Amino acid sequence: MTPEILVDADACPVKDEVYRVAERHQIKVAIVANATIRVPAHPLFRRVLVGSGFDAADDWIAEAAGPTTIVITADILLADRCVKAGATVIGNNGRPFTAASIGSAVATRALMVDLRAMGDVTGGPAPFAKADRSRFLQALDEAVVRIRRRV
Repeated sequence: MTPEILVDADACPVKDEVYRVAERHQIKVAIVANATIRVPAHPLFRRVLVGSGFDAADDWIAEAAGPTTIVITADILLADRCVKAGATVIGNNGRPFTAASIGSAVATRALMVDLRAMGDVTGGPAPFAKADRSRFLQALDEAVVRIRRRV
């Protein structure tokens, strides 16, 4: 079974980086969204257009995730589902979601939701930075190499 990269494409700032790494390693990429997103014409890249239902893209990705997939997402709940399916999961900022870290990430997310609801926290995550892009490229490249060794 060959590795594949699944991208939660809604507001993903690193799609171009995914394409570059995938081309270099000759790995298929599925760009998953519920709206039409431009995908370069390349035999390795495909657009997966899902229905407009709530979490339709997340559901598609979670069902397709497994030990030979790399999932790119900033969605912590989707990351949790994919980690449980055995996938390698990387955040848009290059930080990995692992079995060891996902529990605290889910708990922190729930706490932040509660704090926002009470009005105690009004901001969101830090803006995407050049260091995030660099960390992402390194993490994705390492993930591809790691999966290729296992397959």
